[in-house]
Amino acid sequence: MKSRPLGLTAIFAIPLVVATLSLIGLVGALLGDGIWDWIGWLGLGACAAVTGWALIARRIR
Repeated sequence: MKSRPLGLTAIFAIPLVVATLSLIGLVGALLGDGIWDWIGWLGLGACAAVTGWALIARRIR
């Protein structure tokens, strides 16, 4: 059974989202205190969570 080749959108969608979250988290952490700290934690924590999920999912398959 042959599978269809993936388009550029399917290949780069998740890495683009992770990169955007990472950039928002880094900039948020550098800008100030209070809400910016929370934005930094959420942005960088989401990147770590996605990476951990991908590593676990790859080992299961």
